Amino acid sequence: MRLNENIMLVGRNVMLVPYERKHVQKYHRWMQDEELQQLTASEPLSLEEEYQMQQSWREDDNKCTFLVLDRSEFEKGGNEIDSLVGDTNIFLLAEEEQAFKTGEIEIMIAEPLSRGKRYGWESTLLMLLYGIDQLGIQRYKAITKDSNTKAIGMFGKMGFQEIKRVPVFQEVTFEKRVDPDWIRWIKQEVSLVIKSYRE
Repeated sequence: MRLNENIMLVGRNVMLVPYERKHVQKYHRWMQDEELQQLTASEPLSLEEEYQMQQSWREDDNKCTFLVLDRSEFEKGGNEIDSLVGDTNIFLLAEEEQAFKTGEIEIMIAEPLSRGKRYGWESTLLMLLYGIDQLGIQRYKAITKDSNTKAIGMFGKMGFQEIKRVPVFQEVTFEKRVDPDWIRWIKQEVSLVIKSYRE
């Protein structure tokens, strides 16, 4: 999505930046990990395919992607690649099938040493808020593996309700309608500042 190519979302502990060519090699290394492939239901790609995927995400109006930076790490050294810890995405679902404008939210904290620090929590809430404010999303869905107890617990704490389990795919689907009380709650949990990425 080109809407977010020139901005970054700044929170207390994380910064969300557009996914660019310079990030692809590290992202590609992450996605060679079998555990991450399983958790994200992804197939391993060649490096060239990963570059093509990055470009397609940039061009596709239905995919909004940011990479997650450890803010303190970035502010120490100013190196985005060293500070990268994961990614978060919103996929806009086909509107003719939806009563409400719906986005599917995803989060991945790929760096093992960055897990358990609530980076996933903060990044997801920043992304949810961005989707509401900038993309007009009225309802969110989240799909995770039924073995991913951390993600299941996180979405539950965020107010999502389980609506479906598909044992054959080992998947759980959650849903949350956007309402004023929920928006207020998100804004109490996170501080979102949108800044120019190109300065």
